[in-house]
Amino acid sequence: MAQQIPAEERQLNLIVALMATEIGLTKQQVLETVSGYRQRSGGRADALDKMFERDKDDLRAIGVPIETLGDHADPKDLREARYRIPKAEYDLPADIAFTPAELAILALAGSVWSEGSLSKDAHTGLRKIRALGIEVDEPIIGFAPRMTVREPSFGPLQDAIEACRVVSFDYLKPGEEKPRRRTVRPLALVDYEGRWHVSAHDVDADGERMFLLSRIVGDVAMTGEGFDPALREGAGERAMQGLRDVAARNRALVEITPGTEAALRLTRRGEPAEQGIRVPYVDAHIFADELASYGPEVRVVEPESLRTAVIERLRAARDAHRTPEPGEAA
Repeated sequence: MAQQIPAEERQLNLIVALMATEIGLTKQQVLETVSGYRQRSGGRADALDKMFERDKDDLRAIGVPIETLGDHADPKDLREARYRIPKAEYDLPADIAFTPAELAILALAGSVWSEGSLSKDAHTGLRKIRALGIEVDEPIIGFAPRMTVREPSFGPLQDAIEACRVVSFDYLKPGEEKPRRRTVRPLALVDYEGRWHVSAHDVDADGERMFLLSRIVGDVAMTGEGFDPALREGAGERAMQGLRDVAARNRALVEITPGTEAALRLTRRGEPAEQGIRVPYVDAHIFADELASYGPEVRVVEPESLRTAVIERLRAARDAHRTPEPGEAA
């Protein structure tokens, strides 16, 4: 069975391929050469077409300038259209300069992403493009991530969304001792404030629910039951709006020590108040974990429940590192 390539890795491979040639690639060439599509070559053609169209839309939405080159005689005829990413539009403007501190930060980022090297899949894709007789421009930006920030459930959920298949997984909510089995129709994966959520229709509850991927325990099991693809329409937008609405209702008043990491991270998310700043949040448990990690840099004023949760975490950390007194049990 062919290995399934995660959506983000597939999109990175697509960027590499579309930047590698000036004349562009046809959709068929992309589907046959780019890792992430060619593994699914035995699948339905319409599903591959939709995957490619979604990837193009996603990349354009984050600012990647994908050009569509139609027939010169009839620009509206896109049957043999070619796609490319003009490096001149994707490169940084020539008049941008960096301070030594900014260059140091970029160098640190480069140590994570290993700039200048291509991943194995990207190299394979470039070799296949050359085999088509298409000239490849080099050097090219390399994408070789050394770490991943996705939870293990991301890939299986993405596959289930694309295949419109029902899945089951164990989900552990805060305060519960054991995870509960959930059976859902996964509709969209959304990233909100650096955390991945899956918006899904809960089969047992018969309603849309949001699940935090970090709380999924164990493997995601794809069942043989499918669902109507129409359920996915607008699911991502509804999920994001729902998260924004929750954050708008939950606002913490905190005092922060200036010039600290807490000030850097929280000030940009909040707004000034008469006493400190007000910071919106979605999940009280996760936000309490974050605030506790700043130690004395932050003091929660309100709500009281959040203040209590932070204090409990700080006390637990203190007790875990406290040296027992002579004669006291460890």
